[in-house]
Amino acid sequence: MKTVPLKFESVADGADRARAFRERMSLRRTVREFSERSVPREIIEEAIRTAGSAPSGANQQPWHFVAVSTADRGLRRRIREAAEDEEREFYATRAPQAWLDALAPLGTDASKPFLDVAPWLIAVFVQPHGRTASGEIVKHYYATESVGIATGLLIAALHLAGVATLTHTPSPMGFLNTLLGRPAHERPFLLIVAGYPAEGARVPDISRKPLAEIADFR
Repeated sequence: MKTVPLKFESVADGADRARAFRERMSLRRTVREFSERSVPREIIEEAIRTAGSAPSGANQQPWHFVAVSTADRGLRRRIREAAEDEEREFYATRAPQAWLDALAPLGTDASKPFLDVAPWLIAVFVQPHGRTASGEIVKHYYATESVGIATGLLIAALHLAGVATLTHTPSPMGFLNTLLGRPAHERPFLLIVAGYPAEGARVPDISRKPLAEIADFR
């Protein structure tokens, strides 16, 4: 494989930069109350480009992103209807009581108005395998892990651009393949709802685990 010189910035203030990034990201919260105020497409494009820079198994980049704006109200309505159908089934019959108990403090239910209101929905798809130009199947390695990393970068990029997000995972999500015209070999990973928070938006009063509870240093 052809190689090129590494372009890497080694900085003297690395700890300060890491701290500043951590402090900025600590303000990130999942938002369920969105404004209809438009978010420029350029922000969404740049955030997706950032996601596309994520490391992936064998550099196979097993992801695809479909960004749906409120310009297509009909499509947005169909996505909401399909998602809420799955959510009603989930809350009524599929979710174990322990899961419902865990969700109760967050106040979530089957109603998902943000799927209509927020200016952007970004459907993230994982590709367990791809196809060559001749139609031959090519296995993708660590596809789910790779898409998870890319999604994290996408959320961080949106937050740094001043855009709030919500990760939404109605299950199953096969309706997204149909509504968004994606091939059968792709699997919906999640929906990212993106936009500016509604005026007066509130979020649950939660805390994060301290470093000592999430990391060991040996």
